[in-house]
Amino acid sequence: MRAPLRLLLALIAAAALAGCGFHLRGMQSSQLPYKTMYIALPETAEVNIWLQRYIRASGSTEIVDDGKAAEAIFQQLGDSRQKTILSVNAQGRVRGYRLQLTYTFRIVTPKGKTLVADNEINLSRDITYDDSNVLAKDLEEGLLWRDMNNDLVNQIMRRLSVIKPKNPDLEEDE
Repeated sequence: MRAPLRLLLALIAAAALAGCGFHLRGMQSSQLPYKTMYIALPETAEVNIWLQRYIRASGSTEIVDDGKAAEAIFQQLGDSRQKTILSVNAQGRVRGYRLQLTYTFRIVTPKGKTLVADNEINLSRDITYDDSNVLAKDLEEGLLWRDMNNDLVNQIMRRLSVIKPKNPDLEEDE
């Protein structure tokens, strides 16, 4: 008698959870408002590679090889990466570093009209340092930079899917 009651309660809970609009975070929510896009970055740039992957995964925007054929052009305005000393011990040896990434971008039309104004993304990570584990800490630093790049592309995609682009036709009339 208790088993059917538990099954019924489980079904009710599952139906309520499915009906409330809950869904896992994924690329479905990042539909870009552009049909075609050109990414004005070198093909080997890590940000370009990840950005193309994420845009293709969203399925709503096609990446083109020519800026004149694109509805929107992604332009990188700045990419600054710094490693600064965060702390030192009593002997003056470094105990921690701060990794900082500052990235600025915008979206324009092939005619140069701004669709999305300049956006700046700032990321930072702290890392401890130990002289006896230099190789391991170098590997950890590389993984942190890669994680920051992934976070950067995620933030770019979220901003591009949320920001409503300006209508360039209305700007020309004014």
